Amino acid sequence: MAKYLQRSIDKASQQMLKQAEKDSVQLAWDRLEAMQPQCGFGELGICCRNCSMGPCRIDPFGEGPQAGVCGANADTIVARNLLGHIAVGAAAHSDHGRDVAHTLALVGSGEAHDYGIADRVKLIETAGIYGIPVEGKTDIQLAKEVAEKALAEFGQQHGELKFPSRAPKKRLDVWRKLGIVPRGIDREIVESLHRIHMGVDNDYKNIILHGLRCSLGDGWGGSMIATDLQDIMLGSPAPIRSKVNLGVLKEDHVNVVVHGHEPTLSEMALKAASDPELIKLAQAQGAEGINLVGMCCTANEILMRHGIHTAGNFLQQELAIMTGSVELMMVDVQCIMPALTGLASSFHTEIVTTSPKLKFPGVTHIEFKEERAFEIAKSIIKRAVGNYKKRDKSRVNIPKETMDLVAGFTAEQIKTILGGRFRATYRPLNDAIISGRIRGIGGVVGCNNPKIKHDWAHIEMVKELIKNDVIVLQTGCSAIACAKAGLMTPEAALEFAGPGLREVCETVGIPPVLHVGSCVDNSRILIAAAEVVKEGGLGEDISDLPAAGAAPEWMSQKAISIGMYFVASGVFTVFGGAQPVLGSKNVTDYICGELEDIVGGRFAFEEDPIKAAHLMIEHIDKKRAALKLKKTITQISTD
Repeated sequence: MAKYLQRSIDKASQQMLKQAEKDSVQLAWDRLEAMQPQCGFGELGICCRNCSMGPCRIDPFGEGPQAGVCGANADTIVARNLLGHIAVGAAAHSDHGRDVAHTLALVGSGEAHDYGIADRVKLIETAGIYGIPVEGKTDIQLAKEVAEKALAEFGQQHGELKFPSRAPKKRLDVWRKLGIVPRGIDREIVESLHRIHMGVDNDYKNIILHGLRCSLGDGWGGSMIATDLQDIMLGSPAPIRSKVNLGVLKEDHVNVVVHGHEPTLSEMALKAASDPELIKLAQAQGAEGINLVGMCCTANEILMRHGIHTAGNFLQQELAIMTGSVELMMVDVQCIMPALTGLASSFHTEIVTTSPKLKFPGVTHIEFKEERAFEIAKSIIKRAVGNYKKRDKSRVNIPKETMDLVAGFTAEQIKTILGGRFRATYRPLNDAIISGRIRGIGGVVGCNNPKIKHDWAHIEMVKELIKNDVIVLQTGCSAIACAKAGLMTPEAALEFAGPGLREVCETVGIPPVLHVGSCVDNSRILIAAAEVVKEGGLGEDISDLPAAGAAPEWMSQKAISIGMYFVASGVFTVFGGAQPVLGSKNVTDYICGELEDIVGGRFAFEEDPIKAAHLMIEHIDKKRAALKLKKTITQISTD
C-alpha cells in the first residue's frame, strides 16, 4: 500500500502526502522513519542525563546496571523524568495564561487600546472568585484588579490558588488531605525542577504526588486563567457553524495561516484581514481578497469565537505549505515544527515569528506588542498581500475536501442550550445520564503523532464511544480530527450515535461530539464536570461521575500534564500508548493502579482505539453501577 494511505486517514492530507512523495519533500513521517530505531531506554524512561556523571541507563532485563552512578534506580529515574515532563507541560500552558493576564492588565491600565471587555458577566463572576468587590467600579477598573490577582497567583508562595475552589468540596478535601492543592503556579513548577536535580527526591511516590500538585496548578490554575481571561477580553464562545480541512484555502485569495496557541495576535490578524485598505491592496495584486484560516489551537480560538475556517491540525501544518497557496504563516508558540522554514523556502510562503520565546534562524521576526496589537497585525497581513505576486500558480494544489462543523460549546453554553436562556441548568444532562439515555461523558483530547496513523485513533475511538451512548467533549487537535470526519454536526447523531444519545441530540439539536475549544480549554471540561456534580444525583465528587478521558494520539509534555491533572481530579484517563514509565514496574503500577485509591483517578495505556474506548465504557458502567443508575438502552439490548 502507498505510504500516504498508511500515514493518514484524511483524504486532503493523503493528497498532499502523495504530492510530497512525488516531489521528494521530507515531512514529519519521513523524519520519523529516518530516526528508526529510536532509543528503547528513552521510551521506557530509564535513561538519566541529570548530571555529568551520566548519561546513565538501567538495563530493563536485569542483567546489566540497575542503578546510575549516583545510585538512582529505575523507580527514581522514571519518576523524575515523568515529573520533568509534567513541569514542562504545565509551564507551557501556564505561561500562556500569564501572557493573557498581562494583556488584560494592559487593558486595565489603558495601554492596550485594541482590546476591551467583551464578556462583562464573566468579568464579574471571576472578580467574585477572587473576592474583589465590584460595586462602583467600571469594567476597566475591575479588569485591572482581576488581572493583578491572576498575575499574583503565578508567583504566590503560600496558601492556595483560587480556582481550585470551583471543584466539588469533596474533591478539594481530597487534595487538601494529600497536601497537593497548588500554592503558586510557578512555585510548583520550580519545585518540580528542584526535586529532579541530582541528589534530591528519591521516593517515586513522593515525586509523583508533587507531579499531581504541579499539574493541578496547570489545569485549575494557569490554563483556567487563560480560558477565563480570554473569554473576558475576546468574548465567550457560543455555538457557531464553520468549515474545516485544507480545502478552506482559496486559489484566488491571499491565504494567511495563523498557527500556534495564543489568540491575542490572531484576534488582531482577523481584524486586519478585514481592513478595507488591505483588501483593496490585495485586489490590486490580482487577488479576490484575503483569506485568513487557522491551524492547531489558534485555529480553535478564532473558530470558537468567530467561525473562522480551520485548515487543519498539528500534522497538517507542513501540508498546508505543500499546497503552494499559502502566502504567509504567522506563528507564535507551541507545536510549531522547526521544519517549516526549510519547507517554506521551497515555495513562496513566508514564515513570520511573533513571540520572543520562539525564533528561527534566518526567519522574519516581527515581535508582537499588545500596546500596538492592530498596527503589528496589519503590518504582517500587508506582507502576505505583497507576497501574493510571488505565487507560482503551476504549483498550487489545494485539496477539495472540507467539512461542516458546529463549535463554540462551553460549560456555560451547555447550561443555556439544555435549560434555555431563562433557566440555564445542567438538570437535563444529569437526568439524561440518570435515566440511561446518555451512558456517560467522554473527554477525548490531545495531539497528533506520526507514530499513529493521522486522525485514525481519534476518530475510531470517538465513533465507538458515541455508538455506545457516550457523549464526547473534545479540545485541540483531537477536535479538529473529528470535525473533519463529520462528527461535529447535529446530523452526525443520526448516523453514528446510539439510540439514547441520538434521542437527546435530536431533541436539543446538538452534535454527539461537542467542540469545547483549544488545549488550554480542557479547563472547560473540568468546570463542566464540577457543574454536573453540583447539579446533583450523580455523586458528590468528579470521581463519582460516569465519565472518562483519553488522549489517543498524544505527543507533547503538555499532554502528560493534562492527563495528570485529570487523574488528580478523579478521572480515569487512557493514553494511546504508554508514557515513558514502563522501565519501572513500580511507577507504572502506581499511576495505573494505586493512584485510584488515593485521588480517585488513574491511567491506562492502550494503543488500539476501540479497546481503549471499551476501557472507558467499562469504567463508566462501573460508576453507573456504584450510583445504582438504570441500565442504558444499549446495555439492555446487549443483555
